[in-house]
Amino acid sequence: MGGGHDVHFLDACFLCLKPLAGNRDIFMYRGDTAFCSEECRTAQMEADEAAERKERASAKTVARGPMPAREVEGPQERGKVRAGSVMAL
Repeated sequence: MGGGHDVHFLDACFLCLKPLAGNRDIFMYRGDTAFCSEECRTAQMEADEAAERKERASAKTVARGPMPAREVEGPQERGKVRAGSVMAL
């Protein structure tokens, strides 16, 4: 194997990379993600939730397909414009 060593997930905070050591509390999230503080864990949770909302929103857009083109109608009803007329919008 290479010259580096594998870093254990409990060695450092996932967000700020501060060492996790001693008798200090370790805040866990989603099973194997460790944080040095409740603030770091909350920041990661909020970032994950925002990413999931964005992903769901884009999935809805893809599922619906492109928006259909809307026909522009002027103050006159459609079909009542005489041939050769110019309609300004």
